[in-house]
Amino acid sequence: MSEIKIRDLRSALDKLRRMENELMETGVQVDPEAELSGVYRYVGAGGTVMRPTKKGPAVIFNNVKGHPDARVAIGVLASRERVAALLDSRPEDLGHLLRDSADHPIEPVLTEEKPACQEVIHYASEEDFDLYKLIPAPTNTPDDAGPYITLGMCYATHPDTGRSDVTIHRLCIQGKDELSIFFTPGARHIGAMAERAEALGQRLPISVSIGVDPAIEIASCFEPPTTPLGFDELSIAGALRGEAVKLTNCLTVKERAIANAEYVIEGEVLPGIRVREDQNRNTGYAMPEFPGYTGAASDQCWIIKVKAVTHRRNPIMQTCIGPSEEHVSMAGIPTEASIIGMIDKAMPGKLKNVYCASAGGGKYMAVLQIKKTVASDEGRQRQAALLAFSAFSELKHIFLVDEDVDCFDMNDVLWAMNTRFQGDVDIITIPGVRCHPLDPSNSPLCTPSCRDQGIACKVIFDCTVPFDQKERFIRSRFMELDPADWIPE
Repeated sequence: MSEIKIRDLRSALDKLRRMENELMETGVQVDPEAELSGVYRYVGAGGTVMRPTKKGPAVIFNNVKGHPDARVAIGVLASRERVAALLDSRPEDLGHLLRDSADHPIEPVLTEEKPACQEVIHYASEEDFDLYKLIPAPTNTPDDAGPYITLGMCYATHPDTGRSDVTIHRLCIQGKDELSIFFTPGARHIGAMAERAEALGQRLPISVSIGVDPAIEIASCFEPPTTPLGFDELSIAGALRGEAVKLTNCLTVKERAIANAEYVIEGEVLPGIRVREDQNRNTGYAMPEFPGYTGAASDQCWIIKVKAVTHRRNPIMQTCIGPSEEHVSMAGIPTEASIIGMIDKAMPGKLKNVYCASAGGGKYMAVLQIKKTVASDEGRQRQAALLAFSAFSELKHIFLVDEDVDCFDMNDVLWAMNTRFQGDVDIITIPGVRCHPLDPSNSPLCTPSCRDQGIACKVIFDCTVPFDQKERFIRSRFMELDPADWIPE
């Protein structure tokens, strides 16, 4: 069987079809209004979704109510093992793979071929143009502000520098030709572009590409300092694939889009206008976010005035559930890469691996696997944790473990905590530090040390063995052999 070359969503799904228990399809009609996500919660969402849930296969819904010509795929990246298969890697090597790709970027190119994303074209000037009918965007819960595009690759260009960037943002359909877009203050580059365009009294052209190569979705989640303003994360996706991502010119705005996307929304971010995210439903909520809570609706969302929607024939809408294992993959693996890059530069060879665990949604918690080889390494493990905090400000808790502990197995991490950790000496607290506003405990309502929403006490849990006591903490030594001779796989 020939190996599938993944360059778009369809080839990624084809690869998953050839793998056991990684993709399932259903022809039973599903309502995108809360029902679709409700089904996937039980099948494979995982992450911080309320129990019962589990890690499981991706799902394609082939019969979506109100959208006879479209399908919806969910959970494509909702397992670390699946991400590794789609990136031709091993689960434990993903952080190192992304770090290396960020260090050796391949810039995207403009294709001269007719792009697949423009096989079908709908202009906003047409009388029957309606985003609600064109885009099968799910409403994740009955509390949501509306239908959300959760995996839209937003692409825009800075009005001063001409440098472009790709980022995933919260996009809610607000009308027949309008989307709201939420910019986390100071956290996303396209937000800075929109603010500069507004200062100049200009609209910001933008494209939203939906249903793309998973390498693009993973790469788009890198953040500073690894990818500063002006760094196009599509170049990391190019490095992951060994060839440039192909872009195409939009038809109605001066911007580019991903040429083989399933859908492309073309539009402009309007200056001087802010809207309430739940203006149509008045629920008070936005959508489920990665910590496992449904976020409050913002009253400071910007508006994208849509000019056109283009798509492939029989398009596949790709979506995800905010608190699911899919978010852990997209946010956590680039975070691991950033931490590896930062610590390797400061203390080469001491950091073996990093895991941004599911319980932290890929953002709040990291496990650092440290190797101590000489007496002077004692204390460096805590320095590594401080470097990780500086590399990724949204981290709240860091667990430090020795190289004999599997950092990807939280039971093993907690074993290290229970047998190598003393709370009175191995907890290091750093109060009053900016963290993440979506954690409801990062609030003055919980402790006076949080002077503002989003300020937290960062904590290091040092579960490593002191170097001078390593002989006291040797794990039971079992015989190394191949069990296949006795118990075939």
